[in-house]
Amino acid sequence: MSLLDTPLRGLLGIELPLVQAPMANNAPPALAAAVSAAGALGSIAGAALSPEELRLAIREVREATDRPFAVNLFAPPYLRDGVLEVVLEERPPVFSFTFGIVDPAPLRAVGIVTIGTATTADEARALEETGVDAVVAQGAEAGGHRGSFLGGFPLVPLVELVPACVEAVLLPVVAAGGIADGRDIVELLNLGASGVSLGTAFLFTPEAGRPRRHLEALRTVETVVTDAYTGRPMRAAGTPVLRELMAGPPPLPFPEQRAVAAQKGPLFMGGTGARRARELDAGELVRLLFAEAQEAGASSMPPG
Repeated sequence: MSLLDTPLRGLLGIELPLVQAPMANNAPPALAAAVSAAGALGSIAGAALSPEELRLAIREVREATDRPFAVNLFAPPYLRDGVLEVVLEERPPVFSFTFGIVDPAPLRAVGIVTIGTATTADEARALEETGVDAVVAQGAEAGGHRGSFLGGFPLVPLVELVPACVEAVLLPVVAAGGIADGRDIVELLNLGASGVSLGTAFLFTPEAGRPRRHLEALRTVETVVTDAYTGRPMRAAGTPVLRELMAGPPPLPFPEQRAVAAQKGPLFMGGTGARRARELDAGELVRLLFAEAQEAGASSMPPG
């Protein structure tokens, strides 16, 4: 059996065990549609959308592709009013969440696969106990906000977090953080992951629509994890603007701090894999990752 033929593929109905990370405010529905159409799982970043905007985004993706896709939201107390109801009404194939726990029972009752985000093995166990179908293991290298919810904001390297989560739960584990090519994918599958989630790699696709200054900042400036941007720890390029915020007064609670940060200038979220990201169409990137992983997987197989 191919290394890429994992339980996650069957669970999600996808060809490549790869998920496009949602990236609120950084990933339009067109990106999700392109990734899904190429055989992976595209994700609608719904956390910052109103109920009406989320409904339109879901329908936009459905019009563009008949392949499975996900909708992602923040867990309470950061969950916007009315958006979960839209998910239940529209019934996307997959629902994922971060920052805590969303009860998966109502979603599973209408046939929606549920995926939670963990930054420790303890969080993975907590998610499994609620009844989710899979867990994203978000390593220290991941860009954007930390999904931690059981106290503190631990930064566990992905190569340590994946085996710990695989040992802790019986669910498929999806590795996230710093992944840029097919060799990375194979390395994590060999550690026991059932799939991978890439976010920063997709920021460099035209479908993401990110401005050139965002991409160049991630290419040229080391990333840091700080709560000075939004009031909740996240990884972004450590530009002078962000360094100024980090040296300033303590941030306001999430998400109020973001308005303070916006007054200082632009800031750019992203992960540690940015310097290895390729600037390709989203579908082309998915196909390249698949080909690279197939090649790397074949070369990693023992002879005979």
